[in-house]
Amino acid sequence: MDLEAIKKQAQNYEKDMTKLLRDLVRIPGESADEGKKLQRTKEEMDKLGFDQVEFDPMGNLLGYMGTGKTLIAFDGHMDTVAIGEKKNWQFDPYEGYENDSEIGGRGTSDQEGGVVSAIYGAKIMKDLGLLSDKYTVLVTATVQEEDCDGLCWQYIINEDKIRPEFVVSTEPTDGGIYRGQRGRMEIRVDVRGVSSHGSAPERGDNAIYKMADILNDVRALNNNGCTESTSIYGLEKMLHQQFNSDWQEAQFLGRGTITASQVFFSSPSRCAVADGCSVSLDRRMTAGETWESCLEEIRQLPAVQKYGEDVEVSMYDYDVPSYTGQSYPIECYFPTWVIPEDHEVTKALVETHDQLYGDKRQGPDSQIQMREVRPVLDKWTFSTNGVTIMGRNDIPCIGYGPGAEDQAHAPNEITWKEDLVRCAAFYATLPTVYTK
Repeated sequence: MDLEAIKKQAQNYEKDMTKLLRDLVRIPGESADEGKKLQRTKEEMDKLGFDQVEFDPMGNLLGYMGTGKTLIAFDGHMDTVAIGEKKNWQFDPYEGYENDSEIGGRGTSDQEGGVVSAIYGAKIMKDLGLLSDKYTVLVTATVQEEDCDGLCWQYIINEDKIRPEFVVSTEPTDGGIYRGQRGRMEIRVDVRGVSSHGSAPERGDNAIYKMADILNDVRALNNNGCTESTSIYGLEKMLHQQFNSDWQEAQFLGRGTITASQVFFSSPSRCAVADGCSVSLDRRMTAGETWESCLEEIRQLPAVQKYGEDVEVSMYDYDVPSYTGQSYPIECYFPTWVIPEDHEVTKALVETHDQLYGDKRQGPDSQIQMREVRPVLDKWTFSTNGVTIMGRNDIPCIGYGPGAEDQAHAPNEITWKEDLVRCAAFYATLPTVYTK
């Protein structure tokens, strides 16, 4: 490979990538409403000469380049979160802006920039004759990640019957290679009580008071340590060998957390004792934790045990139809995943980075000082489609993508042209390094 030619060709496409990304920003597309964004993306794939471009019934866009035997996928989701309070934006989030180095707008870092770089990475492979009988590249522009991360890939794997040898997530990585993330799940706790007139609360059984006891135990589960001096062992315990056989990967990913995120109630009136109370719990999981262990952990809390059959602990489901009308129900469980440091896929990405850019993270002038002090091999703080790709289906997954994590879901979201160019060159180089 002529690495300089690859980098030069990526640079030549900077204006094309910028135009595509700005076009996508101008098309609002939250979860289950991404159709117009995906049509624009398909137009670009068709224009650039992808060998096969198609939508699946759920609305995921699948673009193939090459005809080799090893399938290597580059994934990015097309949906965005909402803009939030518009007063917090210093520019129009759907018009965005650009200057010599930046592109602003909702979705630039999270994460349409990754899809743009992947599309042009595949184009560079074709331009420079890098495609061979060894591999085919699949660029996926997927749906509903923001609402239900991984749902799209559960459909791709189980219904489309597509199973790549490995997948590169193009979520933003601040110039690093990310080999894992904590998982998450959405837990619901329902408590039953008995109503009575508010003037005589002793005649009833207040579900809100019961829930208050339970929430105090949930807070302890998050905040406590794990020594014999505490009645509820905190989630820190999973970082220690005596509690977790996967403690080393848990230390790499970071400890789990839990917090109450929503509260609901039922009551005959504001003048009555509440006869029902429910909460949603956001549970982040580290290595060694499963949905079964997390639900059982809540069921064993002292206050939950105290109120016995009046408490139900369950997991949420997700069944919102995609923009095509396709519903594909799934549990709101997003498993922890981590690819080993010595895995062949990990080594291929590190080698690609070393050949192109050396052993330090790269980035624009405004970001480089923060980036270069961090290790190249790292992990995400947030969740990605890797929860299904590797977490549920054991397909190796790893991340390298343009933009910054701290731009995700934030007002005044931006990405950097330099990142788009660098990632396109990286993606164009990787399959040859892996299959050599």
